[in-house]
Amino acid sequence: MMRPVATWFGQVVAWAVIVAIVSVLAVAVLVPRVTGATPYTILTGSMRPSLPPGTLVVVKPIDADEIRAGDVITYQLESGKRRVVTHRVTKVGQSLRGDTIFTTQGDANDAADALPVMPVQVKGKLWYSAPYLGHVNEVLTGDQRKVATYGVAGLLALYAAYMFIGPRRDRRKGQHRSLEEVAS
Repeated sequence: MMRPVATWFGQVVAWAVIVAIVSVLAVAVLVPRVTGATPYTILTGSMRPSLPPGTLVVVKPIDADEIRAGDVITYQLESGKRRVVTHRVTKVGQSLRGDTIFTTQGDANDAADALPVMPVQVKGKLWYSAPYLGHVNEVLTGDQRKVATYGVAGLLALYAAYMFIGPRRDRRKGQHRSLEEVAS
């Protein structure tokens, strides 16, 4: 009697782990890749408490005309360079030449960022965030992330196949035993 309960509990836990892993992969890798969004990791405390260090932020490209005060954007510190910052837009204005500029500030910072952000620097607007997943994103490089995704997907597929085949095999053994008992 105890064995069926333990088996059932083990399967429930195993499926919960599978669903959790697949959800994490979907949030961190699959959804951004399919939608054209980009995942970034918050590295500093400038956006606390809403986006603490280690948070994975997924940023979707947006037209600069759609950015409003209050939006959280990710932008390049220098146009064409890899280093980016994720801060909140506090003001949308115009430069002396009439170009749109954004004043940004980290939620935990006392003052606005020193330099205005030009539309060409903007990588996108915050679409969604996932606490702690940024730590995983930082540990793995792009190629490692791809290998890890395929590896986990393959292991999950093998485990799912085992979970489906196992009960059928056990039922067949049970039917085989029943036939032997009837024959004796």
